[in-house]
Amino acid sequence: MASKSENVTPAKDAPAPEDKPSTGGDVVKLKRRINLFNGVTILVGTIIGSGIFVSPKGVLLNSGGSVGVAMIVWTACGILSAFGALSFVELGTSITKSGGDYAYLYEAFGPIPAFLRLWTQFVLIRPAVMAVLSLTAGRYILQPFFLDCDTPEPAIKLLAASAILVLTFMNCYSVKLSTWIQDVFAVGKVLGLGVIIVAGIVQLANGATENFQNTFEGNTISPEGIPLAIYSGLFAFSGWFYLNTLTEEVQNPKRNLPLAILIGVAVVMVIYLLTNIAYFTTLTPQEVLTSDAVAVTFAQRVLGVMAWVVPVAVAVSCFGSTNGLLLSASRVTFVGARDGYLPDLLAMIHVNMLTPLPAVALLCPIALLMLTTNDVYRLINFLSAVRWLFIGLATATVPYLRWRRPDMHRPWKVPLVLPIIFSLVCVVVVAMSLYSAPVDVGIGLALTLTGVPVYLLAVWRNKPGWLIKFTASATRALQSILLVVPQEAPSSTSENPQETASQSSPTSKTEKKDASSVSTYL
Repeated sequence: MASKSENVTPAKDAPAPEDKPSTGGDVVKLKRRINLFNGVTILVGTIIGSGIFVSPKGVLLNSGGSVGVAMIVWTACGILSAFGALSFVELGTSITKSGGDYAYLYEAFGPIPAFLRLWTQFVLIRPAVMAVLSLTAGRYILQPFFLDCDTPEPAIKLLAASAILVLTFMNCYSVKLSTWIQDVFAVGKVLGLGVIIVAGIVQLANGATENFQNTFEGNTISPEGIPLAIYSGLFAFSGWFYLNTLTEEVQNPKRNLPLAILIGVAVVMVIYLLTNIAYFTTLTPQEVLTSDAVAVTFAQRVLGVMAWVVPVAVAVSCFGSTNGLLLSASRVTFVGARDGYLPDLLAMIHVNMLTPLPAVALLCPIALLMLTTNDVYRLINFLSAVRWLFIGLATATVPYLRWRRPDMHRPWKVPLVLPIIFSLVCVVVVAMSLYSAPVDVGIGLALTLTGVPVYLLAVWRNKPGWLIKFTASATRALQSILLVVPQEAPSSTSENPQETASQSSPTSKTEKKDASSVSTYL
C-alpha cells in the first residue's frame, strides 16, 4: 500500500497520469494538478464574467446617479469579497475536502442544509449561470454581424449551446486541458479590459475629467438603494468562492489556496475600479444609466473602427466564466455523490482521463435546458438571492466552528470580525432583494425548499430492495459504457493524517449504510 500512496502525487518531472492510461498500480483518484498560477487564473476567470459589463449601470442607478457613491460601492464590494474570500481560506485549509460551501455547511450544520445547498447548485444555480453567461457571450459575438438589426435569438441560443457542449467535452477529457483553457481565457479577458483601461487613461491624459468634478453633487440615494447597489456590485465579484470547490486538486493547498484567493481578488478589484474610471472619462452618469451595454457604448465612442474588440472581450470573458463554473460545479456534484446524496455514478472517475466525467456531463443537459427561457433576468434574480443566502450561511460557519470545535486544525485563521460582517451583509442583501423583487426571490426560495421532501423521500428513507437492485444494475451498465470507477480511498500511510481524515466522506460513520439507496434520487 505504501507504493500506492507514493503514486498519489506524481513527481515533478514525471509524465502526468492523465496523459496516459491509468495502470493497475495507480490510485484512481483526483490528482493535484492546479498550481498557484492556475488557481489565480481560475479565480480571475470565474469572477470576471458578464458582471463588469452590466453591473456598472445597476450600481450607479442605486447610488442615486452619483459617481462618487458608485465608486465607494465598488470599493466596498471588493473589500466585502475579500472578507468572504479570507473566511473561505480558513474553511478551505481546515476542511480540505472538495465541495466548497457545501462541505462547510455539512461540517457545521449537518446533512439537510448541505443537501439543500447541493440541490440548488445542481438543479438551479450553476446551470442557470452557465446558461446566462453562454447566452451573453453568444449575443456579443454575433452583435458585430447584425449592426442594422436585432441579433436573431435562435442564432444566439445555437452558439450558446455549442459553447456549453465544447466546454463540457474539454472538462470531461482532461483537467489539464480545461485549466489551460481557463488560463488562456483569463489572460484574454484581462487584456480585453486592458483596452478599456488604457483608453480611459488616454482620455484622462487628454483632460476628460468633467465627470469626476463634484462627484457627490445632486445625490438622490434612498436608504434602500445602498443594499441594492451592493447587490449589483457583489454580482460582478461573485466567483471568488469557486476555487475552494477544487481543494483536493490544488497543489500545496495550505500555501496556494490563500495566496490564489488574495491575489485573485486584489487583481479583480484593481481591474474593476480602473474599468469604471475609464467608463466615466467618456460617458456621463446619465449615458451610463441609459445604455444597455456600457462597455459597447464606451467602445463605440472611443475606439471607432476597433470597437469590435470589446464585444469579443465580453464573449471571451463569459466563455471563461462558463468554463470555470463547469470545472468547479462538477466537483460539488462529485463530492455530493461521494457523500451519498446523489447517484453513486456521479462520484466516479474515468479510468484513463482521471476526470469526474459523469458529474461534468450531467450538468450539460441541465444547462442546455436553461437556454429555452427567454427571460434570463428573472433567473438571475432568484438564483442570486439563493446563492448569497447560502454563501452567507457558509461564511457564518467560521465563528460557529470556532465555538463548537475550537480544537479543529486551522492552518489559517481569519480575524473573526470579517466573516461576521460578511454574513450580516449577505442577510441584508437577501432581505432587500425579497422586498424589491418578492416574486422572483420567492420563486428561488420555493425551489430551494423543494429539496426538503426530496431529501426525506430519496435520501433519508431506505428504498425497496428491488429498486436498489435495479439502480445497482443500471450503475454497473453505465460504468461499462463510460469507463468510470469509484475513487479509491487515500492510503492510510498518507503523510497528513489530518487531511486524509477530513477528505473522508462525512457519511461514512452514520449514513454510509444508506448510500446504496441513494441512487434512487434521480
